[in-house]
Amino acid sequence: MKVNINADIGESYGKFVMGNDDELMTMIGSANIACGMHAGDPTIMVRTVRLALDNQVSIGAHPGFNDLWGFGRRQIRMRPLDLEYLVTYQIGALQALAGSQGAKVTHVKPHGALNNMAHDDIDYALAIGRGIKAADPDLIYVANAGSRMTEAGAQLDLRVANEAYVDRRYDDTGKMLSRERGNAMIVDPEMAAKQVIGIVEQGAITSVTGRKIPANVHTLCIHGDEPTAVPVMRAVRAGLAKAGIEIVPLPAMFN
Repeated sequence: MKVNINADIGESYGKFVMGNDDELMTMIGSANIACGMHAGDPTIMVRTVRLALDNQVSIGAHPGFNDLWGFGRRQIRMRPLDLEYLVTYQIGALQALAGSQGAKVTHVKPHGALNNMAHDDIDYALAIGRGIKAADPDLIYVANAGSRMTEAGAQLDLRVANEAYVDRRYDDTGKMLSRERGNAMIVDPEMAAKQVIGIVEQGAITSVTGRKIPANVHTLCIHGDEPTAVPVMRAVRAGLAKAGIEIVPLPAMFN
């Protein structure tokens, strides 16, 4: 068995450091690199691309709302057309910087509030998909399992990677618990490892009440900004290895 583990990463900004990218990059299969709107800057983006290359990790764009102050986790209502262009703009920035280092962008994963809004809003989900397709129709659209994003990707004839989370809990509808709830994050490494292995082996997400929601998951995400990211990923890697499940770059899930 194989699975992709991706990380939201490269989220430092100027002199402000977020997360332990150097160590986390050695344990994942794909990197979702912030593109300068919710976090990141050109220098951080190039540094993160080089880290990914050094560790043979596939590279993805991580576009979000133009919201540095709120780290892209505040909802912003905007016209779908404006959102489409905003997504293409951010992907293009990473494509140019990655190309300067001899690397290629292979996927796109929306960030934060944008990701949450597109889960339910087909207009937002399609706008993101059109933004992706305009940048490169071969890019993989990383979409929450069971969301409108998966529908949008199919409508637009994009490859879609259904995503679940290493470090988030779910409600009975298959949506992530709101971060406003104290138990939204999984910070215990062994609990996170158990969740990941369960999703891969059972083909289902387990809610906080124990409900099983069927999900054909290609990739699982860990948040690089969380202080527990590294110990959680150590436990996840160990658990997957023990279960005979290989971590691969995201494009390998479509081979």
